[in-house]
Amino acid sequence: MAITTERLRALLGVSDSALLLRGARTEERGGYRLERLTFSNCAGEPIRGLLTRPLKLDGSAPAIVYAHAHGGRYDIGASELIDGRPELLGPLGPVFAHAGFVTLAIDMPTFGERAGETESAAAKRAHWYGKSLFGQMLSDQAGALAYLTTRSDVDARRVGMFGMSMGATLAYWLAAVEPRLAAIAHLCCFADFATLVETGAHDLHGVYLTVPGLLAETSTGEIGGLVAPRPQLICLGEDDALTPPLAIERALQETRAAYANAKAARALEVLTQPGIGHMETQPMREAVLAFLARTLKAG
Repeated sequence: MAITTERLRALLGVSDSALLLRGARTEERGGYRLERLTFSNCAGEPIRGLLTRPLKLDGSAPAIVYAHAHGGRYDIGASELIDGRPELLGPLGPVFAHAGFVTLAIDMPTFGERAGETESAAAKRAHWYGKSLFGQMLSDQAGALAYLTTRSDVDARRVGMFGMSMGATLAYWLAAVEPRLAAIAHLCCFADFATLVETGAHDLHGVYLTVPGLLAETSTGEIGGLVAPRPQLICLGEDDALTPPLAIERALQETRAAYANAKAARALEVLTQPGIGHMETQPMREAVLAFLARTLKAG
């Protein structure tokens, strides 16, 4: 029997309490507005947020929850939105702002201004209490989504999510349990986890992604399928060691079947590129911008 959204939410331990805004500073730079935000989550932990938006808005705008990548760069975190990272063509915050989106990125646990605890220590602590670090990350992203929907400059009906690598997994897992996400686009991290274990490729991923008991109940492709019938764009490099071809094929087969069953096959878009590893490419960026404009800006 296929896993339900409710069961997956319980398995992950996702909370949807909104992040509480504690402080904000605004500046203008390069034709867009940057807001430096300070939040606290339901556990009272301080969380840095960075938000980019157009300088001028006529009413409410579509918005994007931006989930940053891992890459072993615990110093980057939410700064990826405005400073980029080596695997990206360049920072997407200004690009999204110029395209008419309000975009929010927050530091995940152990990254950016939350880098005081190691990923290993945070994951072990969560596991010992019967939880997972990834569930905590998803809860904080759900809180960021809830905050965005309260802003007067955001159209709560047109909020999507974007992420690369770790951020990609955060995007489609959160969309699987969070119906308020209208559309998602993600890069470089969609593969069947059981196949990763079979091939040994699972050990290339961080310990943050370990969710006890997950594979006994569901799979990557099934989780991706829970997003249906909402629009989803998946971009992958065929030479990415983190997502071997067989693992990609198995995951996509399940997700495509779920979209077909929901009579929404056209809502699932897939871009795979031969000879490309774990990185963003120009065709990926063009696909993401066109997808988000079509699914969020057009309503």
